[in-house]
Amino acid sequence: MTVCLLLLSAVALTAAVPVPRSLTRAAWPEREPVVALWVWQCLVATVLLCCLTALVLGTAAVFATVRDHVFAPAPPAVTAAYDLSATPVWATALTLLLACGAAWTTAMLARELVEAHRSRGQARAHLRERAPDLPAGLPAARGPLLVLEDEYPDAWWMPGNPPQLIVTTGALHRLTDHQLDAVLTHERGHARARHDWLLHLSTALATGFPRIPLFAHFCDQTHRLVELAADDTASRRCGHLTTALALIELNQHRGVLSCASSNRLLGERVDRLLEPPPRLTRHHRALTTAVAALVPLVPLLITFAPGLTALG
Repeated sequence: MTVCLLLLSAVALTAAVPVPRSLTRAAWPEREPVVALWVWQCLVATVLLCCLTALVLGTAAVFATVRDHVFAPAPPAVTAAYDLSATPVWATALTLLLACGAAWTTAMLARELVEAHRSRGQARAHLRERAPDLPAGLPAARGPLLVLEDEYPDAWWMPGNPPQLIVTTGALHRLTDHQLDAVLTHERGHARARHDWLLHLSTALATGFPRIPLFAHFCDQTHRLVELAADDTASRRCGHLTTALALIELNQHRGVLSCASSNRLLGERVDRLLEPPPRLTRHHRALTTAVAALVPLVPLLITFAPGLTALG
């Protein structure tokens, strides 16, 4: 068990500190935001699986009742292979730390979901107040697209069941038909990929563990990469130039081309659409996706290795 805990700790530390820092310096995520999002999710899953499996092993070693339930179906040779009878003090302390971390993670996720549900309810109530009255005999505006009377051009996606696209009359007046199609395709890309769940997860982990590089970078990169992925969805349908012009027209009053930090991402997105970076080849894209998918299996292999060896 000691060797398993040490290996799991080494894998978790590697995936939580040096790997995300090197990934943020890489240039390819800008070219393949969807693949980059998958890689970040696999890294997070690896760290969480390391912590979870280490918690199960440590709890089984500290508490005999848990050990009996976990290893009940296993032959005696498997239980003996983990050597759970001798538990060092540091393993007990690590188990208590992991248990506190698991409880804190659950609390942060629950808090994020409750806050998102509350904010979404308030936003929908505000939208119902702002929605224009329809003539008598027509159904209320509750469809997938809601038009609001507002001079400022804007369009956004409201998560929910079903998701709803909101566009202002200012956007309808400013954008051409093709540009409006690009904006709506961008927002539909968010809805179809369920980017809201990724944003909630990354925000909860970064809020709960702000000093862990993986979770901090995961939050920052997720907010950036989901926009790039939605831009790619719009540009494939409507063209790079049309999508870039739509982005400029929609955000011109916000200073889309300024150097302010709050608007820097908008400027980077416009530059990326006007000068699309070279994409990875299909082979490299498939290889990166496959390797990332195998990484979360490492903590599982470490955990089950003693039992498989005993059975063999």
